Amino acid sequence: MIALDDEEMAAVVSAARPLQPKHRSEFLAAVAAELERQQQRGPGAVYRACRDLQKRFFNPPQLHGGGGKYD
Repeated sequence: MIALDDEEMAAVVSAARPLQPKHRSEFLAAVAAELERQQQRGPGAVYRACRDLQKRFFNPPQLHGGGGKYD
């Protein structure tokens, strides 16, 4: 179990927000596991863990051409 202060927890929740709901719990578990492996924790470690793991869990929406002026 890890302990995060309010600012660190807000950063983790913010990083989870753009993820699809079905991936959020897995992302949060991965962040916790990564932070447990860290020798030193703090805002920088939380940021790096969220940044790196968000790339793995983020699935951007597929944009399809709708015949607009920029297609």
